[in-house]
Amino acid sequence: MITLTKEDGPADLDGVTHLSIGVSWDPTAGSSGGLMGKLRRQAGTDLDLIAIAMQGSDPVRLAGLDSLDPLGNGSLVHSGDNQTGRGEGDDETVTVEFARVPANVTSIVFVAAAFKKGSSFQKARNISIKVYDATGGSTQQVADIWPSLLSNDNGCAVAKAIRAGGVWKLEVINQTGRIKQGDERDLMRFAVNK
Repeated sequence: MITLTKEDGPADLDGVTHLSIGVSWDPTAGSSGGLMGKLRRQAGTDLDLIAIAMQGSDPVRLAGLDSLDPLGNGSLVHSGDNQTGRGEGDDETVTVEFARVPANVTSIVFVAAAFKKGSSFQKARNISIKVYDATGGSTQQVADIWPSLLSNDNGCAVAKAIRAGGVWKLEVINQTGRIKQGDERDLMRFAVNK
């Protein structure tokens, strides 16, 4: 089993055939009480988990938003868009099957973001991004990443899987930043710089 932290640097994923990353959050009323607070909790908030496949420094495919299998072979699969944060467990997940990732994909950057207009990290509570070793059909948690509550940013670069010869390495990034909401090009620029 591997254990991942930001301080440890890239971890060798030799022996890990499947990796899943999940994000979960709870809807909140923010500073609103009474009826307005109740309505906000019912509406929930929409955060997004996005995986960006890179070819060198160029983003070439995006898993998330409305793209569930961007490589077309099941090697990088998104679970679908949860727009409220309600429910148990992870609200959105991305699973990677490393052996099936095309050779021209050199890395995959995982980003959690309040991407859609009107969403924000401040409208969510208990944001947690978990990394799982999903080899052999089991799910073993190897990291739990919590973005800072003090940030006014709306994006968090969570981790980066890097192809190093015949093996993959995973680096925990946990770095927040601003992404222009609704702008996929800005989202990809954010990922490129990680």
